[in-house]
Amino acid sequence: MEVLNALDIAKTQLYHFTAIVIAGMGFFTDAYDLFCISLVTKLLGRLYYYKEGSPDPGSLPSNVSAAVNGVAFCGTLTGQLFFGWLGDKMGRKRVYGLTLMVMVICSIASGLSFGKDAKAVMATLCFFRFWLGFGIGGDYPLSATIMSEYANKRTRGAFIAAVFAMQGFGILAGGMVAIIISAAFKAKYPALPYKEDPIGSTSPQADYVWRIIVMFGAIPALLTYYWRMKMPETARYTALVAKNAKQAAADMSKVLQVELEAEQEKIEVKGNDFGLFSKQFLRRHGLHLLGTTTTWFLLDIAFYSQNLFQKDIFTAIGWIPKAKEMSALDEVLRIARAQTLIALCSTVPGYWFTVAFIDRIGRFAIQLMGFFFMTVFMFALAIPYNHWTLKANRIGFVVMYSLTFFFANFGPNATTFVVPAEIFPARLRSTCHGISAASGKAGAMVGAFGFQYAEKAIGVKNTLIILGVVNFLGMVFTFLVPESKGRSLEEMSGEAEEDNGDAIELSQHTGHDIRTAPA
Repeated sequence: MEVLNALDIAKTQLYHFTAIVIAGMGFFTDAYDLFCISLVTKLLGRLYYYKEGSPDPGSLPSNVSAAVNGVAFCGTLTGQLFFGWLGDKMGRKRVYGLTLMVMVICSIASGLSFGKDAKAVMATLCFFRFWLGFGIGGDYPLSATIMSEYANKRTRGAFIAAVFAMQGFGILAGGMVAIIISAAFKAKYPALPYKEDPIGSTSPQADYVWRIIVMFGAIPALLTYYWRMKMPETARYTALVAKNAKQAAADMSKVLQVELEAEQEKIEVKGNDFGLFSKQFLRRHGLHLLGTTTTWFLLDIAFYSQNLFQKDIFTAIGWIPKAKEMSALDEVLRIARAQTLIALCSTVPGYWFTVAFIDRIGRFAIQLMGFFFMTVFMFALAIPYNHWTLKANRIGFVVMYSLTFFFANFGPNATTFVVPAEIFPARLRSTCHGISAASGKAGAMVGAFGFQYAEKAIGVKNTLIILGVVNFLGMVFTFLVPESKGRSLEEMSGEAEEDNGDAIELSQHTGHDIRTAPA
C-alpha cells in the first residue's frame, strides 16, 4: 500500500521526534514512579516503624517492604496484558490517553493517605501503586507499537529504542527530585543523627518529603496528555486492522505533508485474518513469541534483582554510612545521590549506545552481546566474591557492577522492548508486545521477591552465580528471535506475502492483475 510504503521510506523529520517525546514521556514517568519508591522506603520505615529504645532506626518489615516495592509490578503485568489486548481491539490512540490518565491520578493519590497509622498509610500506598502500575503497564505495548508503526524502515530500531531510553532520564529525574527536596527540607529543618537523638533525627516534616517525591511523577505525564490526544491513529492500524484506507491516507497525508491516495481495494482483498490462538499463528510466529517472552523474562530476573541489590551494595562498600549515623533526610539525600551517580555513569549511556548502534549492527547482535557480557561480569563478581568484599577492591566491584548495568541497557533491556513491536502482524502487534512485556514483569517479580529470600538462604555469592546462569540462558533463547533490521513491518510479520498471495488468487479469478503498486 502506498500509505505504508510512504511511511517506510519517509525521511526522518519533525513528527518522528514529536512521536518519540510523546511516547517517551510515558516511559519517563514509568521509570520515575517505579524507581522513586526505592529512594523513600528507608524514610517510610523511620517514620512509621520507629521502635522506642531500639539501637537502629525503624525499617519496613520485610513483608511490607516486599509489598511496597513489588505491588506496582503486579499492576504493570496486568496492565500490559489488558491494554495490549485493548490496543488491538479499540485502536492505539483511543487507549493511549486512558493509560496516561490512570498514571496521573494514581501518582497523585499514592502520595495521599487514608489515616495516620502505619497500616492505613501502607495500605493506601500499595493500593494506588497497584493501579499506577496498571496504567504504566498499558504504556509498554502501546508506546512501542505506536512508535514502530510511525517510524521508517531505516531508523525504526533507533526510534523505538529512544522511546525506551527515556527511562534513563526518568531514573535521573527521580534521583534529582529526591536530592533537591530532601536537601531543601534538611536545610530548613536540621536534625541530628539517629544515635545522638533517636526521636529528633526524623523531623515530622519529613512526612511531606516522600509524598512530594512520589506525587511529582504526575507532572511530566500531565504535560503530554494534550499532545497524545492530538496524535492521529497510526496508519497501519487504520488500514490493516480497521480496514479504512481513506482515513489512513488522509491522516498520513497531514503527518507526512504529501498527497497519498486511498487504496481501499487492496484492503478488501485480504482474507487472511488468523487469530492469536490459531494453528497458523503458531506455525508462523509461535517460536518468535516464545523467543520474545523467554528472553524478556530471563533478562528481568537479572536486571531487577540487580536494581534491588543497589542500596545494600552501597552500604557494603561504605558509600553510605550506617543508618544510625544519619538523620532521616540525610539518608534520603545520600541514597538518591549514589543512585543518580550510577544512573548517570552506566544506565543512561547504555540506553543511548543502543539507540546509536541498533540500526547498524542489528537487534540480534546487540542482544547476544549484552547477555554474553552480563554472564561474564556476573561470574567475575560471583566466583571471587570474597576478594571483592575486601576494602582495597571495593572500587573494582563498583566498576564491574556498573558494567553489568551498562551491558543490560546496551543489550537485552532495550532490544527485548524493540523486537516484539516489529515482528508480529498489525492486528496482534500490541497484544503480543503486551504478552512479552508481561512475561518480563513476571521475571521482575521473581528477581525482586526471589532474591530477597535467596540472598538470606544461600548468600550473595551463590545468588550471583544463579544470575550468571540466568543470563547465559538468555543468550541461548536469543537464537529464537529473528533479525528485523532494515525490513518493513509487513515483510517481518508476513502481511506483505498475504497481500501478494491474495492478489494473485483474485487476479486469476477476475483476469486482471492488481499487484501493480508496491504492497
